[in-house]
Amino acid sequence: MSTENALFTILVEKINNDTLVLPTLPATALKVRKAADDPDINLNVMADVIGQDPSLSVRMIKIANSAYMGRAVKVTSTSQAVNRIGLRKIKHIATALAMEQLFIPQNDIVKQYMERIWADNLKVVANAMAAMQLHIKETKNRSLNLDTMTLAALVHNIGVLPILTEAERHPDVFANPTFLNVAIDKLTGKIGSSILYKWGFEAEFINIVENWRNLAVQTDNVSYLDFTRLAVTLAGQFDSRKDAVMNLSVQKGLFSDLNVLYCDEFTELRDSAMQIFV
Repeated sequence: MSTENALFTILVEKINNDTLVLPTLPATALKVRKAADDPDINLNVMADVIGQDPSLSVRMIKIANSAYMGRAVKVTSTSQAVNRIGLRKIKHIATALAMEQLFIPQNDIVKQYMERIWADNLKVVANAMAAMQLHIKETKNRSLNLDTMTLAALVHNIGVLPILTEAERHPDVFANPTFLNVAIDKLTGKIGSSILYKWGFEAEFINIVENWRNLAVQTDNVSYLDFTRLAVTLAGQFDSRKDAVMNLSVQKGLFSDLNVLYCDEFTELRDSAMQIFV
């Protein structure tokens, strides 16, 4: 049995037996998501929840003051930031900001993969946010929103974490660059959907994680799945399907002319989105 197949067999068996150790969201993100789901929550209480994590508070203030929010007057406190961002967006944004804490391994080879995957994820997020903003500007379609897109793009490859965790546990066997890419490509969809199900994510997110690589899976209307595929392609990570993804983007009405993805406005929006996470 090849090393790749051995890893595949181990992971699939653990999935089927419900013994695969799936990553857990950081405590603050869990608190924010739980608070956001409370129908009686108010902005002041949410500000208190976020304020328990100084790092998250600072980053929320940064987002509130960013081009992403489109406001000129600066905020200086967590309470002001929460009021500007709003409860609907806070849940997804806080979860997205917490994701980085999951990409911290010990093994050097696995660490290199984690760092690269996190950097790649940020490129996908930035491209997705920029593309969606231009789509909304061109089509006036407001059925999709940026905070949901941000989180969807950030978790699209979340299934890689248990794979690399397993490689880290058995570095002499699995921490091998020659096959990790193939194992990741084959397994991340199924594992990722298991993670999001465990975390209590909505079905739309689970569908993206499980199916973004499979172009045979399509939605009837323009969706976060479409923008995720486009963003992965723009980030240079889906080259084998680039033409197909680009053609579908026009056919489904994301854009009438793909040249918009190479204009100065797109570049500015993409770079502004990237700054949120650095």
